[in-house]
Amino acid sequence: MSQKKLAIIATKGTLDWAYPPFILASTAAALGYEVQIFFTFYGLKLLQKDLDLQVSSLGNPGMPMPMPVPVLLQALPGMQRMMTMMMKKKMKDKGVASLEELRDLCVEAEVKMIACQMTVDLFEFNKDDFVSGIEYAGAAAFFEFAGEADICLYI
Repeated sequence: MSQKKLAIIATKGTLDWAYPPFILASTAAALGYEVQIFFTFYGLKLLQKDLDLQVSSLGNPGMPMPMPVPVLLQALPGMQRMMTMMMKKKMKDKGVASLEELRDLCVEAEVKMIACQMTVDLFEFNKDDFVSGIEYAGAAAFFEFAGEADICLYI
């Protein structure tokens, strides 16, 4: 029986969207899956050394808030930072691992993390800003793995 494979495409760069790829990848790796995550566009922020990510409730009406906040107020200066602080506190209080810890778990579990070379070039990212141990490749290289994966997720 061959090893199961999980392919994830990570495209979001906000705090709330950073958790799913790392949680799913580390869990699958712990279950014996071979896992690759392809980080493209804003998802590349998840590979940066400094993970100063923000929560954005705009466009995410299902986000639970301690009190209802009208969309118009969410757009006010400082609201995003306040909501990010609230989310980080809630996660810490509930014992949820930090993004850095989850990313380190993925590295330890040998999850292959691939930065989209086209996006790195497009946004003129400096490779020194990214964590070590990642690979740089185009979509075609990722499709070689994803085409044979048992599960493919777009996050």
